[in-house]
Amino acid sequence: MTDIGLSVIPPTFVTANKKTKPMEHKNCQSCAMPLKKDPKKGGSNADGSTSTVYCSYCYENGHFVHPDITMIEMKQLVKSKMKEMGFPGFMAGFFTKGIPKLERWRNQ
Repeated sequence: MTDIGLSVIPPTFVTANKKTKPMEHKNCQSCAMPLKKDPKKGGSNADGSTSTVYCSYCYENGHFVHPDITMIEMKQLVKSKMKEMGFPGFMAGFFTKGIPKLERWRNQ
């Protein structure tokens, strides 16, 4: 009987799913807006494809629309936009609490 170990499996086979399919997010990883609510269904990458990470309000042509905005400023911007849309202040505050955990802000 032959012993078949993991060394027989090519390394690309083990990690192929992670590398071939980019992670799709339900919310923009900059402002937390649901991507399904984005009129363009996502921002645009440098190659013209639709971003599955950021919304069109945050990301265009492979660059952030507001590259110098801080996480605190983003929370304030989102909260004010939500209030303009009729959300009560406590709800806007609740929805912006998760912004620091989003991909764009994790290392800050």
